[in-house]
Amino acid sequence: MSVPPLNPSPPVFTPGRLVALTVAVMFTAALLRAPILAVAPVAGVIGTDLGVSAAVVGLLTSIPVLAFAICSPIAVWVIRRGGIDFALSLCLAGAILGCLIRSAGGLSAALIGTAVIGLFLTIGNVVVPIIIAREFPRERAHFMTGVYTSAINVGTMTVTFATAPLAEQIGWQGAIVVWAGFGVVALAVWIGLHGVRGALLPRASVTPVPSGEAAPHVMRSASTWFLAAAFAGQAFSFYGVTAWLPSLLQDEGFAAAAAGGIAAIFQVAGVAGALLIPILTTRVSILAGVIFVAVGWLAIPVGFAVDPSLWWLWCAVGGIAQGGGLTVVFIMIGALGGGERTVAGRSGIVQGVGYGLAAAGPIALGGIHEASGTWLPVLIVVGGAVVLFGVAGSLAAAPLRRR
Repeated sequence: MSVPPLNPSPPVFTPGRLVALTVAVMFTAALLRAPILAVAPVAGVIGTDLGVSAAVVGLLTSIPVLAFAICSPIAVWVIRRGGIDFALSLCLAGAILGCLIRSAGGLSAALIGTAVIGLFLTIGNVVVPIIIAREFPRERAHFMTGVYTSAINVGTMTVTFATAPLAEQIGWQGAIVVWAGFGVVALAVWIGLHGVRGALLPRASVTPVPSGEAAPHVMRSASTWFLAAAFAGQAFSFYGVTAWLPSLLQDEGFAAAAAGGIAAIFQVAGVAGALLIPILTTRVSILAGVIFVAVGWLAIPVGFAVDPSLWWLWCAVGGIAQGGGLTVVFIMIGALGGGERTVAGRSGIVQGVGYGLAAAGPIALGGIHEASGTWLPVLIVVGGAVVLFGVAGSLAAAPLRRR
């Protein structure tokens, strides 16, 4: 069975166009996490300035993740009604607006701006994998997915290291709004590629189905739900480990600053994983990529349970795996085939389910640790989520192997 292309009239892949597209994708990727995670380095300053508790400040980080789950159907509707070019422009413009509102002053503005950011970034989460599948040649799509996910990690690292020093110079409002600049660059390049009318005017896009083939319905596709379960395991593990790894390391005897630095290895290694997985998926198979990621991910729960003194090894191997896990899921979103509407629907379901479970990860793991007084049950739960990723991801990849 042949897979219908994402665009019946594919774009011309000139070197200049591909470079511009790469720039737009990378800066969009950086924007998709930067405004959310920029709050963490200045959380104390924000709480003091606004006169609110740490729990309230935490909403500035948790609201967007919840939006990723709740608003995915809205993102799919926008893509289907306005087309993917308009959808990306709307994502970038809306996120920039949200950043400006959040820094306007006062708790109400901060919460409203955060909700706006979450809504519009959800559109970006769903639409970028579709853009990569449409705009890049098939042989480069896997690699570009790796570039996209690695750019997410690079954006995360940049805001983590630079936001606090910026806040000392220009205040916390300026320090968190400056990262909207990623969106400004991406939007400028995107408009340059498609023109004002092409980028900003909504145009519903319907990809015709080849004669003799029925249009696939993602809601009835087992691969869609296997992939959603795989992403749920990946996202739950990532957000849970990101939230609690520094605390685990402190309980092992590390100072707070040292624990934060060690945990950063887990994030930095994700860049290598994001770029390594496309090589494996193109030269071997997507199934091999899934298995590689699942085995590597187990380094965190199994490694810390057996021998925490080898923290550097577990953080490096687990970090490579978490970067590769996000990449291989996004590769499969496009590789499972279908037109733009089909891929949009699949992307919305996968990310809605995945981020829904991810939002519960830090809370669930924190509750388990508090109830048990030890990290072993937490590591067991993370290990179970990794197994879910490996099993469900392998089942989702099975049709791709047959093709």
